[in-house]
Amino acid sequence: MRIATSLDAWRGIARSLVVYRLDREHRKSLSRFCGELARPGDLVFDIGAHVGDRTAAFAACGARVVAVEAQPRLARLLAWQFAGARKVKVVGSAVGRMKGRLTLRLNTANPTVATASAGFVAAAGAGAKGWEGQAWDAAVEVDCTTLDDLAARFGRPDFVKIDVEGFEDEVLAGLSPDNAPTALSFEFVTMDRAPALRALDEVRRLGYSDFDVSLGESHDWVFGERQPIQTIAAYLRDLPEEFNSGDVYCWRTG
Repeated sequence: MRIATSLDAWRGIARSLVVYRLDREHRKSLSRFCGELARPGDLVFDIGAHVGDRTAAFAACGARVVAVEAQPRLARLLAWQFAGARKVKVVGSAVGRMKGRLTLRLNTANPTVATASAGFVAAAGAGAKGWEGQAWDAAVEVDCTTLDDLAARFGRPDFVKIDVEGFEDEVLAGLSPDNAPTALSFEFVTMDRAPALRALDEVRRLGYSDFDVSLGESHDWVFGERQPIQTIAAYLRDLPEEFNSGDVYCWRTG
């Protein structure tokens, strides 16, 4: 049974690699988009690095990247992928509001949606459109660090990307204003919008005042110019469920 589970997990990871790392158009579009967010020499934290598509795109733009991934198999894969990349450091850990240990729920067939959020799993299981058949069939205890601890270890980042399936607000809760980057992004999903709305409260606490949104893997802006937080909150509340997911981008102007 353990061998079968491991094979299923690696099949799921292989599918993610095909979608995110081997698709030429995805890589080209993502590299262009990441080039708008980070400059050569910038320090980027990729929180929830998955199979490393954004890590690779930021590194290709000349940024230094700390790729943080909680799933042990994916952390090993990232370490192998970037073993010779001087600009990339891989950290096998979850990120949250405090250091310690937490339980990570794994979707063996779809490792993209591993999560530490019980609410995320519950929302998916409550009949959310597009999430039918998803099963979190395994769990693992993992180390948990904070953004402040990562900043103490690697330096204050210039950009932070957060994609952790409904745990984004908890990640931001572990960041102090003194370590907040000029810009950051966090994912939202339409089936469970509460974490994203709480994340907006966190970025307000951190001093972010300008915002835009990118839907799915479009690598395009929804508004095309920066918006106030009230506009983004209303947009997240009103977005039709079929749009599924996207990312909120936040800038500090002070």
